[in-house]
Amino acid sequence: MTDHRQKNHQNQLTKLITKRGPVSTIGVIGMGYVGIPAAALFADAPEFQKVYGFQRDSKSSGYKIEMINRGESPLDKDEPELGDLIRKVVSAGKFECTSDFAKITECDAVCLAIQTPFANPKDLIPDFGPLQEGLRQTGKYLTEGALVVLESTITPGTTTGMAREILEAESGLIAGEDFALAHAPERVMVGRLLKNIREHDRIIGGIDDPSTRRAIELYAPVLTTGSIIPMTATAAEVTKTAENAFRDLQIAAANQLALHCEAMGVNVYDVRAGIDSLKGEGITRAILWPGAGVGGHCLTKDTWHLERGAQQLGGELWYPHGQHSIFGVARAINDFMPSHMAQLTRDALDRAGIDVTDAHIALLGWAFINDSGDARNTPSEPFYEEMEGYGARMMVHDPFVADDGAGIPIEDNLEVALRGTDAIIIFTGHSEYRNLDPLTVKWLSGEDHPVIVDGRNTIDPDLFINAGFIYKGIGRGDKNNHTVI
Repeated sequence: MTDHRQKNHQNQLTKLITKRGPVSTIGVIGMGYVGIPAAALFADAPEFQKVYGFQRDSKSSGYKIEMINRGESPLDKDEPELGDLIRKVVSAGKFECTSDFAKITECDAVCLAIQTPFANPKDLIPDFGPLQEGLRQTGKYLTEGALVVLESTITPGTTTGMAREILEAESGLIAGEDFALAHAPERVMVGRLLKNIREHDRIIGGIDDPSTRRAIELYAPVLTTGSIIPMTATAAEVTKTAENAFRDLQIAAANQLALHCEAMGVNVYDVRAGIDSLKGEGITRAILWPGAGVGGHCLTKDTWHLERGAQQLGGELWYPHGQHSIFGVARAINDFMPSHMAQLTRDALDRAGIDVTDAHIALLGWAFINDSGDARNTPSEPFYEEMEGYGARMMVHDPFVADDGAGIPIEDNLEVALRGTDAIIIFTGHSEYRNLDPLTVKWLSGEDHPVIVDGRNTIDPDLFINAGFIYKGIGRGDKNNHTVI
């Protein structure tokens, strides 16, 4: 498109937006960890009059519609403050959840907050099916001068490619001329959803200047300390995927160091403290914590969104990419950690003289993050499957997760989970596990030398070793071959 034609299109879009007036009614598609808090915060802003939360009335998620409209939060266990906010905005008549996507015609702005998981984690191809359906519904009811924003984490190039094509095909309108289109990726963590949306800087990338300006108008009212960082749509997509790929890389570096420390007989946490102590101008030592594995919806997949974007937009790449890039190698290291936990468990059972095929194992923690009920892509699952494959009898305990959705029973009574176990495996750093009493745990196990494997550095090794346990821990080369007392 020539600069002259592009300018004409932008002028046309600007006129339509001006005619429409300030953003008043907002639609948020996808009532999950991102969509619900975003919709509630939009509804709480005095600048906006009405927010619709769009949710399919499906067997798995349809319950959220009535729940939200009663002023209740489906995420209350993970975000207690959110329940109060939902009650407030629902009571004020500013927030309504519906399965009627035709109400999109009333919306000045529509945000899509729909997950983009892998269809099959083994082939690393994202499943854009739900997002594509959301885009089709949006396009079907889209009106002139409206703004569409993708908050979902997506492969770079998606906003100006697939998303634009679907919206234009369904609406008969032209992006950048008849409606505005932007990417404003979410940057939230479970347990801090409202805080993150208010306080984190907001990345906003429109397909053109009018789209970026309209998206800034949408998000500015919900920010408290956070600032707006404008850029292109594709740069915004890269920013989101890259920041998660970098975090995954930092965790992988800590995990690799932990494995080396185990091999060399030293304590990785001493080494980490030493590295982290070097501070001063121009010195950066951002070392994270090692652990039993990486889970969640973002870090396990966003590296591959970034890699796919480079391959799709960059053509034939001459440099290392995909599985061979530094980000791909980091993914492999983090994916290896549950299997390493299984190896530590087998080694400890062998020291205890217990055949793994006869072992009764208590797996502590099914959530992927401490003190949360979020079990998406939990690293506990591959460990569970590997140990079950060896013939071990597994019992899972988690104080926050009631059902994993895959038919694996989860016990909420810790005493029940520990009774009669040969090995206790700490996979999640829940606060409850930091208070384990070695004598009580040993009595419940009924073993003279029960095994305990700590994947999150939650317990004091010496307390358990002195109580007769056989201890193993991630990065604890100083303790993993201790004398059995």
